[in-house]
Amino acid sequence: MNTRELRETFLLDQLYAPGEIRLNYLDLDRAVVGFAAPLGAPIALPTYPELRAAFFTERRALGALNIGGGGTVTVEGKAWDLANLDVLYIGLGNPEILFASSDAAKPAIFYLLSYPAHAAHPVTLVRRAEASPTELGSFETCNKRTVCKYIHLAGARSCQLVMGVTHLAQGSNWNTIPPHTHMRRSEVYMYFNLAPAARVVHLMGPPDETRHLVAADKQVALSPGWSIHAGVGTEAYSFCWGMGGENQDYADMDPAPVESLR
Repeated sequence: MNTRELRETFLLDQLYAPGEIRLNYLDLDRAVVGFAAPLGAPIALPTYPELRAAFFTERRALGALNIGGGGTVTVEGKAWDLANLDVLYIGLGNPEILFASSDAAKPAIFYLLSYPAHAAHPVTLVRRAEASPTELGSFETCNKRTVCKYIHLAGARSCQLVMGVTHLAQGSNWNTIPPHTHMRRSEVYMYFNLAPAARVVHLMGPPDETRHLVAADKQVALSPGWSIHAGVGTEAYSFCWGMGGENQDYADMDPAPVESLR
């Protein structure tokens, strides 16, 4: 694939639009990914012909990460307040879901990731401080980072969705080094907290046949099970990682040592 073909297939660069909800249906484990960016009026989560469902969560679950100002997610009439970097898990069987900003001047930005679900789990709010922050890497290797796990086996329970956020420390640029693959699960990276002129060079492909995508703020890189997913930024940044597939074991990875990369 050339650069255009790679970007068309593995990078979603037009999902965020203020005042709108934009979603993309993927053939990777039938994931749905996108943003709800309400301003003055709430935005309802619709269903889509591709889902063949009476409502969006009829047969799937949803994770909503707020990367903007304060906001609310209303599920079946109950409002949940989300501050910056809070996550709400919404299980299957909830027909009415609304997204709203507390202040249109400082709007909420909800990043949405959904996978099919075959078991019901309750709506669960996970605050940023409750997300099991773990320090990894070092300044010497330029990958000092904090990994926060929100939806996982030891946190908010789901049918198959796993979701978290990694924050790079100032002066660090590399994420997920050494890289890995996991054929049991696809993975989706959404990069954020990037300045308008900053970029992340996202590495992908088999370890012995790598390619790259150049990603900007609020852009999404798609990673099939056979592909590594790692990257280096022109400045420190954050990214939301989400997975779905055969299992929810965060530690289930097939390492790809740096010296094996080509």
